[in-house]
Amino acid sequence: MMSEEEEVVETVEEVVEEVVDDRPIAGIGTLVFGKWDASEVVCTDPGLAPYINLKTVGTPHTGGRHANAWFGKTKLSVVERFINNLMRSGKYTGKKLGAIKAFETALDKIAERTGGNPLQTFVDAICNGAPMEEITRIKFGAVSQPKAVDSAPMRRLDVALRHLAKGAQSGTYKSKRTLTQCIINEISKAADGDVTSFAISKKEEVERIASSAR
Repeated sequence: MMSEEEEVVETVEEVVEEVVDDRPIAGIGTLVFGKWDASEVVCTDPGLAPYINLKTVGTPHTGGRHANAWFGKTKLSVVERFINNLMRSGKYTGKKLGAIKAFETALDKIAERTGGNPLQTFVDAICNGAPMEEITRIKFGAVSQPKAVDSAPMRRLDVALRHLAKGAQSGTYKSKRTLTQCIINEISKAADGDVTSFAISKKEEVERIASSAR
């Protein structure tokens, strides 16, 4: 028969084995920009959590390594994907180094303002700006009518990143504000759920149209 001490040791070992690392963000890796720890970030949206990748190695620039791979964008950090969206069109096209510096400076200033991890603010902005449902067109013969459909998690992330970047980029049009200031403004408002944010306003518009098409 085992003594009481041996039974206690076995019980402790069983408890240790059952502990599982259930961090909600996929792809936790090195520090983002060498400053911000991604392991502290928590995603409140369980649908988006497996798709938000914060793994980066040094400068977020992969050179299109995953461009032609099936679902290759899931291997990219959301930081790099947001930076790529900033270069979508307009005067910032192709200026990746400028977009990287603008976003890095924006994260630094958000950290000074909030006193916390700016990546958490960025992830909150993505979660708040991701639409839950959209509309599609269903055709019956010659008649076409809109129908509300649930958005896939990957599309929700794509739309949120696109709208956040577009809101930041469009804020510099005919304005003296810099790209960094517009990024700070857009991400901060989206993280707070402010309807004056471009991403939040677009999300509510799409969901309102979808709700009327049910």
